[in-house]
Amino acid sequence: MTDHGPQPVERQLPTEESRALISLVRDLTQREIAPTAAEEEDAGHFPREVFGLLSASGLLALPYAEEFGGGDQPYEVYLQVLEELAAARLTVGLGVSVHTLACHALAGYGTKEQRRTHLPAMLGGGLLGAYCLSEPAAGSDAAALRTRATRVGDTWTIEGTKAWTTHGGIADFYTVLARTGGEGPHGITAFLVPGDAPGLTAAPPERKMGMKGSPTAQLHFDGVEVADARRLGDEGQGFAIALSALDSGRLGIAACAVGVAQAALDQALSFTQERRQFGHPVADFQGLRFMLADMATQIEAGRALYLAAARLRDTGRPFAKQAAMAKLFCSDAAMRVTTDAVQLMGGYGYTADFPAERYMREAKALQIVEGTNQIQRMVVARHLAGPGGAP
Repeated sequence: MTDHGPQPVERQLPTEESRALISLVRDLTQREIAPTAAEEEDAGHFPREVFGLLSASGLLALPYAEEFGGGDQPYEVYLQVLEELAAARLTVGLGVSVHTLACHALAGYGTKEQRRTHLPAMLGGGLLGAYCLSEPAAGSDAAALRTRATRVGDTWTIEGTKAWTTHGGIADFYTVLARTGGEGPHGITAFLVPGDAPGLTAAPPERKMGMKGSPTAQLHFDGVEVADARRLGDEGQGFAIALSALDSGRLGIAACAVGVAQAALDQALSFTQERRQFGHPVADFQGLRFMLADMATQIEAGRALYLAAARLRDTGRPFAKQAAMAKLFCSDAAMRVTTDAVQLMGGYGYTADFPAERYMREAKALQIVEGTNQIQRMVVARHLAGPGGAP
């Protein structure tokens, strides 16, 4: 059966260069990613070769400074690239978002020498990153993390376990948040840990309902030694660094969610125009047309929301509230849109012959990662009414 794939969507892009970039990404996704996405997801294959291609093409470096090998692109453009990648295959779109998140601490808080030493390889040298904040007993309450780093001279020794690590076990470097002081958010420090560090091991990947091609695993730090030169930012600054990274990362999830939703709408629209019942294409029936209209409206609203938040970020204005809103709205919308796509396609939507059921399973993850949507509501409420209630 035919997978018609994502259809081109007009974007509001600031420059001719940006428009050319999006066009290049669309061509790349249709040639290198979309054709094998369903088969590789079903097989649980991680497309490391695609990430090598993206690195060589500069697509793992878009929002970072050209001085260190980045693409110097505004977040508004970078997020639209993520949307295109996620529409073709969420494992790739989300993987690029996670890699960007893993580079954030070094790019934003590292010394110039640290950035000069590490960033070029991380951004364009074929390396893949991961981000280690969550733990088995510290998910939404990330400030309660227990992984500890102890300093002796110029060396830190890390002990503990990280959980839900995207690219866990295959990443070339990890941005790790570990406790170096007392309890609470002020005792946490960030480190850049090589993927092949002695004492660092990965558990078998989690068995997930979706995104089977993207490995998610626990990481065990058993006496992992890291030089103080790989400490990012000041001691005790790690939690502030983590929150800063998550604000930007939530915009990445929002863009990925819109990409998945757009792909689901494209599939449902194509199917309902071709499928005939009672002598007519099923897209002619008003009830189904209204569903398609609602799906398209949610997608456009989500896209506008994440782009508005990105423009705030690009102009140096506060955007944490809008990032939480975008992640919340876009991932909820993706869940609704993908569920409706399956419904519109009836029994065919429930089969693996079409990608609609995969989009639905993948959308669920986006309501959970980078802070659950319940956490996003807490973040938004704090911005509106202050920090009352649970911490």
